[in-house]
Amino acid sequence: MHAQTHTTMPSGSQRDTSANKSNTNTWKSEDANLYYEVLGSAKLLTPDTSLHNFQRRPFVQSWARDLGNPGSTIYNLAFTPDYRVGPSLGYHIFDAYRFNLDSLQYYNTNRPYSVFNYTLGSKLEQVAGVLHTQNIKPNWNFMVEYRKVNAPGFYKVNRNNTDNFALSTNFKSLNKRYTMYAGMVYNKQQHDENGGIVNDSELNDLTYVDRKTVDVAYQNTAYSTTRSTISNMQRDFGIVLQHCYTWGPIDTTYNADSTQYSYKLTPRFSITHKLEMSTEKHIYKDLSPDSVRYTSLFNVAFAHTGTPYYINGSDSVVTQQKWFWVDNKIMLNGFIGKAANPLQFSVGAGNRYDEFIVTPAFQVNLDRSKTVSNYLTGEIKKEALKEGQWGYGANATLFATGDYAGNFNLNAMIGRDFKNNTFGFVAGFKQQLGSSPYSYSSYENRYVQHQYSFNEESITNVYATIESRKFNFAGGVRNYLINNYIYLDANRTPAQHNIAFNVSQAWVRKMFKLGNFYLDNELIYQQSVDNAPINIPQLMGRHSASYERAMFKRALKIATGVEVRYNTSYHPAGYDAQLNRFYYQDKTYVTNIPELSAFLNFRVKHFRAFIMADQVQQLFAKNAILFVAPQVTNFYGNGLSNTPVYATQNFMLRFGFSWVMIN
Repeated sequence: MHAQTHTTMPSGSQRDTSANKSNTNTWKSEDANLYYEVLGSAKLLTPDTSLHNFQRRPFVQSWARDLGNPGSTIYNLAFTPDYRVGPSLGYHIFDAYRFNLDSLQYYNTNRPYSVFNYTLGSKLEQVAGVLHTQNIKPNWNFMVEYRKVNAPGFYKVNRNNTDNFALSTNFKSLNKRYTMYAGMVYNKQQHDENGGIVNDSELNDLTYVDRKTVDVAYQNTAYSTTRSTISNMQRDFGIVLQHCYTWGPIDTTYNADSTQYSYKLTPRFSITHKLEMSTEKHIYKDLSPDSVRYTSLFNVAFAHTGTPYYINGSDSVVTQQKWFWVDNKIMLNGFIGKAANPLQFSVGAGNRYDEFIVTPAFQVNLDRSKTVSNYLTGEIKKEALKEGQWGYGANATLFATGDYAGNFNLNAMIGRDFKNNTFGFVAGFKQQLGSSPYSYSSYENRYVQHQYSFNEESITNVYATIESRKFNFAGGVRNYLINNYIYLDANRTPAQHNIAFNVSQAWVRKMFKLGNFYLDNELIYQQSVDNAPINIPQLMGRHSASYERAMFKRALKIATGVEVRYNTSYHPAGYDAQLNRFYYQDKTYVTNIPELSAFLNFRVKHFRAFIMADQVQQLFAKNAILFVAPQVTNFYGNGLSNTPVYATQNFMLRFGFSWVMIN
């Protein structure tokens, strides 16, 4: 609950290039001050520049898993239900890679600030990013960020290619009455599907030491040895504009010689307008379909023309779903208390337009294609911006009209950070009632049309956390109560579990320090009833032992050590490439040995870098099984069925750096 204050980064020495090198009494060495905000919060945050866990892989923290290749679909082993209130398309397995309108960062800096990030791994795995922000004026900033993920992968035809772009700007009038936040995001995720490893015993066979030779379900050498005939692509573009005008008394403060002045506004009432607009598209393509592959969806004998790839409209399976929406909201806000941290209460209403489009189109009931909704919203909050303050708040949104009338979410929390970093706590409650996403209710391609109907899904979440920075400790508990759970069953068909069930979680993190040695421990325990259609391990852990110190008069800082990650035996989730979604399965049970990595992190001024040996345990053990895939029949011509699996990457080296430049 304690607000982070902005850090001060030294500007470094500057070389004098003027002709007169003796006149130094007027020089100024100004430190760089940088912080950012997110919509809905007055806390000032700073970028993470820590070295302790710098080597950890992005996108899959803390307990998430991909399909064994960066850029592929992600499943969180720590159970987290989807947000399903109001209209939605329903594809969330690429969310970890995406820039989101709700979490855009709005910066303020007195000097131009740039960050370059790059990671290179075995098999040409690359993650690159650049961020630049600067103030046009002291009260007007802009930020631009781009990220690229490209990973051909260790196995056949599972290339991933991701592009993310974000732009944000924020403006505050000099008298502080008017504020404006605006942003834009663009995301594109392209994932080649290989259908999983057909026979995981090949992972232990020296014949397949090169993982590119391991058999996968969707291999088609007549088409390509590097690209799959089956792919999923998700693309979205969105913009947000939020501006606010505030009324209240203004005090003018002058400096000592009255040459400069500043305004101090005590807010009493304000009007906020927020406009959001987005378009999202999901495309599945199979350019060389096999009729057996689609028996769970439809029965068609594909007539190939003899070419190694498809002829448009004759022997392909293509599904394309689009979602376009516009959301307009107006809030009336009141303030009570001191200007630095008042109690804020808000009421408002919103209107949104949603349109779902399926291509190629069938003559279907268009009631769900377009919908106009009106909703009511309200909030009360007081943030803890300093140590020792209480923070509390509650907000609610209710859809009042339209096809989603009755959908709502409700959130409430309270917390406090006590002084001297002794400890702090947060406790909260969340409840939501939501309709099924469009992609669960409707599936179409040129051969088949499926429509499903579901009751509204209810999720109640109660949680509490405690943290002590002084004692390097954090922990918490969480309980989900879920009714009418919407999911994909073992047949990969949208289904609903009509029996209410609980998922309870408890987690703890404790760091021990002895001199320059650190032992960092994380554990999470989760439990659900036996009949709940979810795939989660009961216990997961991650532990790192490192040696960290500053060297050469603190010019260089290093952190080196080992890390181990593990989970107990369980039934892993299944992944269905045809629907680009995970499904529940209880036939395959896996036991994986702990995963081991070794790392060296170092920092010199604003430059951080790491060298990492990942998946070290695979020098003496086969790849861990992450997920399963739908059965394939007669792959080896023996009339038998195989259950393919997705496995971790092989032993590999990674190198990465982050370089901050302050002009």
